[in-house]
Amino acid sequence: MKPDFSGYATKAGLKCSDGRTITPEAFKHMDGKTVPLVWQHGHNEPANVLGHAVLEARDDGMYCYGFFNQTPSASQAKALVQHKDITSLSIYANQLVEKAKQVFHGVIREVSLVLSGANPGALIDNVSVVHGDNTTDILDDEAVIYTGLRLQHDDSEDVDAADDSEDYDDEEDDIEHAVKDAEDLKDGGADDASEGDATIQDVYDSLTPQQKQVVHYMIGAALEAAPASSAKHSEQDDEDDLAHDDIDQEGQNRMNVFERGGKTAKHGAIGGNDDEGVVLSHSDVQSIVEEAKKIGSLKRAVENYALQHGIENIDVLFPEAKNIDNEPQFLARRTEWVAGVLNGTRHTPFSRIRTRSADITHEEARAKGYIKGNLKKEEFFGVVKRVTTPTTVYKKQQLDRDDMLDITDFDVVMWLKGEMRLMLEEEIARAILIGDGRDVSNEDKIKDPAGASEGAGIRSILNDHELYVTHVNVALPATNADYNDVVEAVMRARRFYRGTGVPTFYATTSTVVEMLLSKDAFGRRRWNTKEELGAALGVGGVVEVEVMDQEPDLLGILVNLQDYSVGTDQGGDISLFDFFDIDYNQYKYLIETRCSGALTKIKSAMVVHRQSAGDVLITPTAPVFDGTTVTIPTDANINYFVDGVAAADGSTHAVAPGETAAVTAEPTAGHYFATNEQDQWSFTGQA
Repeated sequence: MKPDFSGYATKAGLKCSDGRTITPEAFKHMDGKTVPLVWQHGHNEPANVLGHAVLEARDDGMYCYGFFNQTPSASQAKALVQHKDITSLSIYANQLVEKAKQVFHGVIREVSLVLSGANPGALIDNVSVVHGDNTTDILDDEAVIYTGLRLQHDDSEDVDAADDSEDYDDEEDDIEHAVKDAEDLKDGGADDASEGDATIQDVYDSLTPQQKQVVHYMIGAALEAAPASSAKHSEQDDEDDLAHDDIDQEGQNRMNVFERGGKTAKHGAIGGNDDEGVVLSHSDVQSIVEEAKKIGSLKRAVENYALQHGIENIDVLFPEAKNIDNEPQFLARRTEWVAGVLNGTRHTPFSRIRTRSADITHEEARAKGYIKGNLKKEEFFGVVKRVTTPTTVYKKQQLDRDDMLDITDFDVVMWLKGEMRLMLEEEIARAILIGDGRDVSNEDKIKDPAGASEGAGIRSILNDHELYVTHVNVALPATNADYNDVVEAVMRARRFYRGTGVPTFYATTSTVVEMLLSKDAFGRRRWNTKEELGAALGVGGVVEVEVMDQEPDLLGILVNLQDYSVGTDQGGDISLFDFFDIDYNQYKYLIETRCSGALTKIKSAMVVHRQSAGDVLITPTAPVFDGTTVTIPTDANINYFVDGVAAADGSTHAVAPGETAAVTAEPTAGHYFATNEQDQWSFTGQA
């Protein structure tokens, strides 16, 4: 019995959109089998069974011969096939065996007539589990496989041939068929348009969906395909063949570039103006590809064609750029150090931080020996109290609701909140180490009470009182500086460090780099890693802090942040607030915290400063005290002060019993002290 139609039920070697490929052996065991012929894979009623199909295994896939039954629905389907309203086949299969994205076995349960347009690739949309280790599974789930291959009618001269010459895996054939189909459609569309007045837009709008797909596919194929050697398929197209669709093997829709003003172009036109529109004929595609081979760029070849033929907006032929990241990237300072600073500090559940300290290092505080009959002398030392109260640190942002609704490719609100949190944390960490750097008169400045006995804010280590911080000074020339001097200065001043445990050295990137590049007399690097440098400094780690670059004379800060307390009352920790301003249609966001911060241990930090290259290191001479009178030394390079008042060289100052006189020394211009521990003395009068 002669079949009513024939065609490929599925074809081997077609890569699916999900990366799977049907192997030639997948369904060969079904050769000669008869399976039901159904409508749209309908299983819910008998009327959907239209007849049967006989399967034939071929080297390139499974071919089938369709036979309609005598039911009314089958007669109607037969008429649709003969009229070319239905052109596509698909199969229903199960028990699929898959390995490494290759389908090796399966059982075809039915062949179906489907409405879907032709697809150059196969699509397997079964819901199976694919293991990452490429193991083989027997999948009992059903699968619907769309090949996009055309069926043939009963009037074909050679049923077995199935027009194999029209295999659309070849990109060259894709171009030639697409060009001819598009030209035929253009002529047909032009005939249907109103004479003389139809624009290309009018013609495009009059096309059927399938015809529009041909137009879309033509340009996509022209840009990606290799050059066509001839127009043989344009001459051999079977009259029963149908137009291609607009989906390539990657499952992407082609771009429509024929929505341009102007009247309908004549058949085969290769150029035009606003009155004629632009159509790429087969010969145009060949010319473009040939030029691309010569100059090495398909894009430039198309652009050259556009310049010659007046095509505008040529950029629409090329795909748009894609975002590497979903969200915009921040151009920000390096903030790896921030978490270490914030997590390294001691956190207290109260925001009012008070410290009390007494200096018992003076001579008068020493224990004394007793001789029978002599007067025992009292010990004199003072107690110092310091209180730090909280301040508010905040960051505020706003976002128009219209902008928030228009930005759809990422969550702009979460992105904005992330930026606010990042900047707030960096500012707090910065205030702890060096202060925020703003001028005192700036209303946005984070309060830094520095050496005050009581004040609100976050006390920066850099600017803190000398009772808590030891300042180390190192002279480094502008060129050929030996950064080993920094290490030696820190080690010599280490005796003044009274902090907890092993400290960390926070420094600028440039300082760390220069120290690592330091060489000995034989040209060998002294320290090859940060770990080696940290061992030389006697610290637990070396951390680079970018914001410290804003303090030009600062080389580094040595501190264990366990000696720094950050206090926050309940409810004062970092909080985020949202508000919608109905008058201005804006969302407003506020992130803030209310906290205090201060060093809580005496001499718990060391700050290393860079001195000018020409400065001279000097050592101050200590004043002389006999229990009641202080005598100021004579030194032309040092200025002395008694209780803040300048004292002349060689002058004497009486100290009443129980009273304390504070003497400080300052170097004159061009001179410096190694540390600040050498420039202050306290003397308490004896009874």
